[in-house]
Amino acid sequence: MNHQPRKSWTEIQSHNSWGLFKVMAEFVHGYENLSRIGPSVSIFGSARTDQTEPQYLQAAEDIAFKLAQRGFGVITGGGPGIMEAANRGAQKGKGPSVGLNIDLPFEQSSNPHIDHDKNLNFDYFFARKVMFIKYSQAFVVMPGGFGTLDELFEAVTLIQTGKIDRFPMILVGKDFWAGLKNWVENTLKATGKISPNDTDLLHLVDTPEEVLTIIEDFYREKGYTTNF
Repeated sequence: MNHQPRKSWTEIQSHNSWGLFKVMAEFVHGYENLSRIGPSVSIFGSARTDQTEPQYLQAAEDIAFKLAQRGFGVITGGGPGIMEAANRGAQKGKGPSVGLNIDLPFEQSSNPHIDHDKNLNFDYFFARKVMFIKYSQAFVVMPGGFGTLDELFEAVTLIQTGKIDRFPMILVGKDFWAGLKNWVENTLKATGKISPNDTDLLHLVDTPEEVLTIIEDFYREKGYTTNF
């Protein structure tokens, strides 16, 4: 039996310290590539959405198409499902189609509708989420699971605590999201866990036209900025 010598605590810590350079490289790579794209909107949603829910796939594609036609880039997580539909819509609308892919063991590979020079790969979820927030003028949140909720609530928390400027967060699909919005209103707000106006951060809509109206109305006077 081949027994590998156990690493000392000092060796382990040294290895972890060198890992910081990999983290820095992901930030530099993301900053250099995304800073050239211009005003963009991130579209989130489940990689597992398929043709059994065609209404959500079509909505994601239509929203991205309309955003691209109005000069916005579209940023997704780069995978299948909702993300692929959004990237497809961005390319049809002749706008920048960006994918921030994450290295996962079994689930995700880049979809074919990302511009070849805008397909970025990440090992670290936290670095990837910084890119979503820093370069997005709005979050459009389609039906999704834990990952979608994680991205949504991280942005809500950063805005609530004043760490980033406020921007529109739009939940598409009232039937899907109504239960969450009701829980936020009737449990979190009702018991004082959040401030009364915190629920104003979340917009519930059903149509691409509503999404575009919220974003355009918000930035008509504010102008476009980056976060952080």
